[in-house]
Amino acid sequence: MSEPLNTRPREESHFVHLTPQGVHRVRRWAMAITLGSFLFGFDTGIISGALLFIREDFGLDSFEQSSVVSVLLLGAVVGALASGRIADRYGRRPLLAGLGVLFFLGIVLAAAATGYWMLLLGRIVMGLAVGGVSATVPTYLGEMAPAQVRGRVLSLNQLLISTGLLVSYLVNWAFSGSENWRGMFWIGGIPSALLVLACLWLPESPVWSLTHGKTDQARRTLDKVTEPGGTDLVVARFGRTGREGGQRREEPGSGSGNLKALLAPAVRPALLVGVILAALQQFSGINTILYYAPTIMGQAGLSASNAIFYSVFIGVINVIITVVALNLVDRLGRRPLLLFSLAAMAVSIALLGVAFAVGLPPVLMLIFMMLYIIGFGVGLGPVFWVLLGELFPPAQRAEGSSAGATVNWLSNFVVSLVFLPLISAIGEGPTFWIFAVICVLGVGFVARFVPETRSRHADEVGADLRRRWNAPTA
Repeated sequence: MSEPLNTRPREESHFVHLTPQGVHRVRRWAMAITLGSFLFGFDTGIISGALLFIREDFGLDSFEQSSVVSVLLLGAVVGALASGRIADRYGRRPLLAGLGVLFFLGIVLAAAATGYWMLLLGRIVMGLAVGGVSATVPTYLGEMAPAQVRGRVLSLNQLLISTGLLVSYLVNWAFSGSENWRGMFWIGGIPSALLVLACLWLPESPVWSLTHGKTDQARRTLDKVTEPGGTDLVVARFGRTGREGGQRREEPGSGSGNLKALLAPAVRPALLVGVILAALQQFSGINTILYYAPTIMGQAGLSASNAIFYSVFIGVINVIITVVALNLVDRLGRRPLLLFSLAAMAVSIALLGVAFAVGLPPVLMLIFMMLYIIGFGVGLGPVFWVLLGELFPPAQRAEGSSAGATVNWLSNFVVSLVFLPLISAIGEGPTFWIFAVICVLGVGFVARFVPETRSRHADEVGADLRRRWNAPTA
C-alpha cells in the first residue's frame, strides 16, 4: 500500500507520500470506516435465514413476509438521500457514529420484536442506517486514501459488504438448528457497538475540514501520516482545486453541497455518471440471479434442500472475487474492469436465458450463473462504489455520493418489485435477455462517458468528464 503504482508528481495524492507509520494509520482508519459496510451486508443478509422461522412464530402471510424484506430498501432510500446534507453540515465521522447507533437500535427492535409491526419498525431503522453508510463510507474513504491506492481502499467498501453478507449467512446457518432467529439479529449488535466506538478514535476527513475552514484540524490529521512538508502541499493543492473548479468556500456548518450545486453545468456530468451507474448496477439483474441461485442449484442436482447452506456458498464466491477485484482496481484501472465486467455479464446472462428457453442441462445453468456472479464481482459490483467516491469535486462529494446511493436503492426496489411479474408475463429466458441488453448498453455508456479515475485528482477527473459530456468548465 505504501509503494506508488506510477511515477506521477508528489502532489498526486491527498496525503502526497506517506510515512510508514502513516500507511499503517490509513489502513486502520479504512478498516474502521468500513465497519459500516460490514453492517450494510450483515443487515441486508440476516433476514434471509431469520425469516424462515419468524414467519412461523408470527404467522406471517406472504405479503407480510415480503414487506419485512423490502421495507429495508425503502428505509435505505431515505437514509441515502438524507446522509449527504448531514455529512456536509456536521462531518463524516459524527454521521458514521450516528449510523452505528441507528444500526444498534434497529437490531434491538428486530431482536426483541413481539409482533409484525415492531419487526417492521426495526427493519425500517436498519434500512435508514444501511442507506446512510452506502453513501457516507465511499465519501469518507475517498477523502482519506492516497490517490495511488485509492481504488484499493475504496474497494474495501464492497469487500466488507460481501464479508458482512457471508457472515450473516454463517450466523443463519449456526442458529438454524435451534431456530433462534432472535440470536441471529443480536449478533449484529457487536459490530454496531464497535462502529460507534471506532468513531471516537477516527479523525475527521481533511477534505471536509478544509472545505469548512478548519485548516488547523486538517493539518493535525495530515501531519500524522505525511512526510515533512506534505501537509503544506496538500493544503495548497486543495486551494488550487477549489479555484480551478469554481467551488465556493463555505462557512463552517453551512453545508458545502446541495442539489443546485450538483446540477451546475460543471458538476452535472459527474452526477449523470454516478446515477446512471447506480441504476445500471441494479438493472443489470444481479439480485434476480441471486434470487434464482437455490432453484438453479437444485435443478443442477446439488440438493438445494438447505437454502442457507447454498447462500453460504454464494457468499464465499462473492468474497473471493471481490478480493481479486481489490488487487486489480489500482493496477488495471476502473474503466477496463467495468468494460470487461459488463461484457462478461452480458454474455453469461444471455446464455442463462438460452438455457431456460431451450431447456439446456441444469449444470450449464449453474455454470452460466456463476460466471455472471464472477463478472459482476470483479467489476460493476465494487467499481461503482469506488467511482462514487472519486467522481465528484470535494465540495459536492458527499451530496453526489448520496444521490448515487439513493438511485441505487430505488433501482434495487424497482427491480425487486417488477421481476416476478415480468417472469410471469414473458418467461425466464426473455427476462434474462432484457438484462443482457442492458449490460450491452452499459458497455457503450462506459466506453463513451465514464472517465478513468485511477491516480487522478478531482480537477483532472472533472476536466475529463466535462470533455466527454461537452460541458462548460464552470
